[in-house]
Amino acid sequence: MDEKVWSTLSPDEFVQLHKYIEYSTKKVKDVLGEFEGNGRLSKYSTEQHIDFEGFRTLMKIYLDLEDIPNQFCQHLFRSFQAKPSEKDSEISNPIDADVPDVVFVKDVVCYLSFLEGGQPEDKLKFTFKLYDTDANGLLDSTEVDRIIAQMMHVAKYLDWDVTELEPILKEMMSEIDYDGNGTVSLDEWIKGGMTTAPLLVLLGLEASLKDDGQHIWRLKHFNRPVYCNMCQNMLLGIRKQGLCCTFCKYTVHERCASKAPSSCIRTYAKSIKDTNVMKHVWVEGNCNITCDSCQKTIKSFQRLTGLHCVWCHRTLHNECVPKDEDECDCGLLKDHVLPPSAIYPVVLDRQNSLKKKEDDGSSLDTEQPVTTVDGKILQIIPVPQTHPLLVFVNPKSGGKQGERVLRKFQYLLNPRQVFNLAKDGPKLGLKFFHDVPNIRVLVCGGDGTVGWILDSIDKMHFSVKPPVAILPLGTGNDMARCLRWGGGYEGEKLTKVLKDIEVGSLVLLDRWSFEVTDSAPEKGDPVPYSIINNYFSIGVDASIAHRFHVMREKYPEKFNSRMKNKLWYFEFATSETVSATCKNLQEVLEIECCGSLLDLSNLSLEGIAILNIPSMHGGSNLWGENKKGENKALLNKTYAAITDSEALKSCTQELSDKLLEVVGLEGVIEMGQIYAGLKNAGKRLAQCSDIIIRTKRLLPMQIDGEPWLQPPCTIQITHKNQSPMLMGPSTKSTGSKK
Repeated sequence: MDEKVWSTLSPDEFVQLHKYIEYSTKKVKDVLGEFEGNGRLSKYSTEQHIDFEGFRTLMKIYLDLEDIPNQFCQHLFRSFQAKPSEKDSEISNPIDADVPDVVFVKDVVCYLSFLEGGQPEDKLKFTFKLYDTDANGLLDSTEVDRIIAQMMHVAKYLDWDVTELEPILKEMMSEIDYDGNGTVSLDEWIKGGMTTAPLLVLLGLEASLKDDGQHIWRLKHFNRPVYCNMCQNMLLGIRKQGLCCTFCKYTVHERCASKAPSSCIRTYAKSIKDTNVMKHVWVEGNCNITCDSCQKTIKSFQRLTGLHCVWCHRTLHNECVPKDEDECDCGLLKDHVLPPSAIYPVVLDRQNSLKKKEDDGSSLDTEQPVTTVDGKILQIIPVPQTHPLLVFVNPKSGGKQGERVLRKFQYLLNPRQVFNLAKDGPKLGLKFFHDVPNIRVLVCGGDGTVGWILDSIDKMHFSVKPPVAILPLGTGNDMARCLRWGGGYEGEKLTKVLKDIEVGSLVLLDRWSFEVTDSAPEKGDPVPYSIINNYFSIGVDASIAHRFHVMREKYPEKFNSRMKNKLWYFEFATSETVSATCKNLQEVLEIECCGSLLDLSNLSLEGIAILNIPSMHGGSNLWGENKKGENKALLNKTYAAITDSEALKSCTQELSDKLLEVVGLEGVIEMGQIYAGLKNAGKRLAQCSDIIIRTKRLLPMQIDGEPWLQPPCTIQITHKNQSPMLMGPSTKSTGSKK
């Protein structure tokens, strides 16, 4: 190895490590299994050191990569050799060449376990057992110090102000030995860890509801003066300076968190008798905005000033709070919000009935109901004449956007209305809201997430399907573009998004069954979906998408920005232009529309697209608009196939017409022209309600952006159902192009 390498990862490399872990399907426990038997790391021991080649193999297994950049791997390896003083320094120094090229396996495994998702208690147990080498259930002070060193290592890269964290952890260590015998038991270790708020945040405490009143802390950097709600002193520091509760915005120093009262919001009523008048829940301080009463600015005066209500989000001067008015109506968002008084435990007889259904397997699904900490099943009785909003957030969509959106909605609404799809999936929320009238659903994610929720709603057998709105995260988002929710969330106020949902109009979206029957023994990739929501395509565009997908799976670090993604896409499109792998596509497939075979003999095609919505590949309309002055647009009310070229000029695309549009593509260049707006559309081939496609060789295909390679087969596409969707207001920009 090169002797002059840096002893720590750069901030960009640490972000890249997070990206690798996010893409990987492996866990630390999977890697430990490779040290046993005939595993790839069996020549090493978890109790000893490991050299660079062994470390490289370990990281390739853990990150699920065929190869790993050498410089990145060297920097990560060296970071486990650096002394604590070197780790804590702002500027990394070259490693001394005399240091042996080995690292301690347990330090590496401990460090990686802190970066994984999961519950803090599980992480504490894992690290304890990892260092408890003699399995006697005790750790000595040296072993505890090694664990704390790895925690500090992670904290530094997460941009924490470790000058405040270090004394907190040292104090925890001095108090954790409750019986004073000089060693720490598993119970003492977990008890100390689970009662230290900054440590819980560092370990990745999930923002999950426990009992009402418990704050859900997260580390936050403030770009203006902020004061601690406990000691009332200013939060200082050049990095992330304090802990802020996601649900109520109560803010404290890290050192003050353990003393903070359990004063967070109630999310449900304790009983039906407690469901009467809703009152304001005021949190003091850090309100540097205009007073909603006198319209004057609330100034800090170097202390806690101003009050904000967690439910209606009114902000007032202390002196402007009305003395005789404490009733809260949930403010501007009251049509969406479920106040605590609308959620309460089911009565005992009803609970027994529900539990019996669970035991009998006669419930809607196997998902457990939403319960309180003591196991009481919760139910919803909404405020009359409101439309409670059920929010699903995919925190992995749009980079860090999903995580921020999740936290913001947990503050703006009742946290029990907001569900983390990465943690809970959609069934829990849909079951909780199943019998609630007049609900709306908001999906925060990409097209794949929207399709997931629509499938789940189908399976839950609602008497009346709830309408679905979209907050698009990430890129593409063809469905959101067509429904006027835009091509991607760009940080606008979520209160505006919620008001847009309130005035959104109801439309029905056609959904199509997709069945594939193989006609040859050749093996291909698994078909990703059995339902089409947006589009299906064969040929040139699917080939580019498949190359992109394969390369991103193999080298995720090369696809960590929109600009890089576009450059890669351009490169694959260029190589496809040269290789023309799908040339003369019409010779290797046939398309039957409503029983009539399409005549493709006079065409030279490299791609076929079947469209359900007027957007593909992030805003391209392959069907095109009808030109002004042409024959009046005609709706196909017979559902028979239209294949005449003149008649097709007058055919319009609708989301709910129970018809599909078939378009031919001549090649990559034509696709680029349509995408750039230089050409109106592809070649209109048909409009129909039923399609059968027969292919004669292995071809690239994609459904709603998910590509695969398909051997010779017969594909049948038929109408499945319609799902109610919410269309955004017409004043909202659709962002039809990237």
